[in-house]
Amino acid sequence: MWVLGLVTGYTAGYYIHILLVIAVAMVVINLIQGRRSV
Repeated sequence: MWVLGLVTGYTAGYYIHILLVIAVAMVVINLIQGRRSV
């Protein structure tokens, strides 16, 4: 059972990491578009 918990925890951490990367990318894109419009 500890293997299942370890895999689940690792997958959850990996998923959260992907969400953080996407969030940062969206912020950077918004800043670039904002600078272009201004």
